[in-house]
Amino acid sequence: MFITFEGGEGSGKTTLIANIKRILFEKGFDCITTREPGGSFVAEAIRTVVLDPIYKGVSKYTEALLYAASRAQHLDDVIIPALKENKIVICDRFLDSSLAYQAYGRDLGIDFVLAVNTYALKYIPDLTFYIDIAPEIGLERIKTRSKKDRLDNEANTFHTKVREGYLKLVDLYTERIIKIDGKLPIVEIEEIIMKKLEEKLWN
Repeated sequence: MFITFEGGEGSGKTTLIANIKRILFEKGFDCITTREPGGSFVAEAIRTVVLDPIYKGVSKYTEALLYAASRAQHLDDVIIPALKENKIVICDRFLDSSLAYQAYGRDLGIDFVLAVNTYALKYIPDLTFYIDIAPEIGLERIKTRSKKDRLDNEANTFHTKVREGYLKLVDLYTERIIKIDGKLPIVEIEEIIMKKLEEKLWN
């Protein structure tokens, strides 16, 4: 089973993923966690180029292509092998991030982003949890981070467009994407996630 978590900066995905992995392990499931961009040696190298603020002047088209390249490598190195071993794969971001951030946030459009991600389209997640939170709240949560990446440093208007993109994706992929209020206590969010996972895993 392939599960992804999506959301803007400060949505709490990383903490939720760690907790859900622990719960699944306790229930006897074999699962791995990974992330995008990155997740494997080469994919992490691409992550550095696409997110490190020292690389100034990365065009929006180059950015989208780098994300797609990192994703293809990540699929071959980590996701596909784990799925073939019947493991549960929990990934922090996947194709929906490119749609929200590049198609909507960068105004590249869905068609362009899907075109450069044709390989990833063969491996659409079984279930996606989108943690929805207003950009101003999420950015406030991360303001004490010691190191911020290029996306963290974007203007609020960009993050607002990204959120609008995510909400459109929720409407487009109603069977796959579960929207969860990111302002809820983390325990309540975990309960919602586990209820949905149990419906998939035990049925």
